[in-house]
Amino acid sequence: MKYTEIMIRYGELSTKGKNRRTFINRLSLNVQKSLIDFPKVKVIAERDRMHLLLNGEDSDEIIPLLTKIFGIQTFSPSIRVEKDIEVIKQTAQAIMQEIYTGKETFRISTKRSDHDFIQDTNELNLTLGNAIVDIFPDIKAQMKQPDINLRVEIRVEGAYLSYEMIQGAGGLPVGTAGKGMLMLSGGIDSPVAGYFAMKRGVEIEAVHFASPPYTSEQSLQKAKDLAKKLTPYVGSIHFIEVPFTEIQEEIKKHVPQGYWMTITRRMMLRLTDAIRQQRKGLIIVNGESLGQVASQTLQSMVAINEVTNTPIIRPVATMDKLEIIQMAEKIDTFELSIQPFEDCCTIFAPPQPKTRPKLEKVPKYEQRLDIEGMIARSMANLVHSDISASQVEEDFSDLL
Repeated sequence: MKYTEIMIRYGELSTKGKNRRTFINRLSLNVQKSLIDFPKVKVIAERDRMHLLLNGEDSDEIIPLLTKIFGIQTFSPSIRVEKDIEVIKQTAQAIMQEIYTGKETFRISTKRSDHDFIQDTNELNLTLGNAIVDIFPDIKAQMKQPDINLRVEIRVEGAYLSYEMIQGAGGLPVGTAGKGMLMLSGGIDSPVAGYFAMKRGVEIEAVHFASPPYTSEQSLQKAKDLAKKLTPYVGSIHFIEVPFTEIQEEIKKHVPQGYWMTITRRMMLRLTDAIRQQRKGLIIVNGESLGQVASQTLQSMVAINEVTNTPIIRPVATMDKLEIIQMAEKIDTFELSIQPFEDCCTIFAPPQPKTRPKLEKVPKYEQRLDIEGMIARSMANLVHSDISASQVEEDFSDLL
């Protein structure tokens, strides 16, 4: 069917009161970024809903993209026609001829914002219902939960007809809650954590630690591909590669084996926090799930968190592994995550890590390390790139 417009309903945004326009404007920007490959689409963001004028663009390609944009509750592809009773009747009949199989019940649902239109809602419901019965004499009308609900809106600029109500991603537009740094490994959990953070309006930038030659180019590309899987929800994601080889080698050389993981995670957190400050972020997001590995016991979390006062959001902390896997499958990151390219945490994982590290011992071991120097050298060699769903990432490291 040749649609001319897509009508978007906001859902949770409708509760935002005086801040509503800010949320709507951000959603409009996110929609435009996600539809960058469809330059003819015009986005009109009104207070009660948003309208996408397709101007000849293919709705079949656009609809799947809209289902992933946070802040959209539902949307309906529509056909716009002139406000003429006969034209509206013919269009309603044409829609039903395309979708009616001979078994479904139907109803007409009319809304009218143009109160100067020749018929009111009840009259237009009756007129269009009779027009459908004219071509399908045996069709049954049903007011509650019909199989087909043909919606008609009469607005100042035209009449709009639709029959689909497509579920959106819900949540809040990405960016309305501020920016957070996502500690993105190559595993299952962190992409899911990023998804949930974005759903609550957080704009994420992906921070990935690489330790070449111990970690491979395939491992780095895997992390970028995981970030790319998250881009349909926002349009693009800034990706930051953090050189971590020297730090891990020094930890292995000077720290007792049982504390490798604790101090490694503390260094990661210090660096992520420094990047957050540089990038003007507000929070850190990670994929820690309580009790899943040695560094994710409560005792380990306390020892690791000691290095920062920045809020750390853990969206999957209380989920079990099967729940996380199910969500990873839903957002299409699972198959990538299980590819056998190890990241720096797994390569330098000690055989017997401390699950209950003693907090008083950690600073003593860290005194053996040139923490400030290593952080400064790592920060000086960050590699920045922007990753979008529709293009290869662009490397900006030479510009920074």
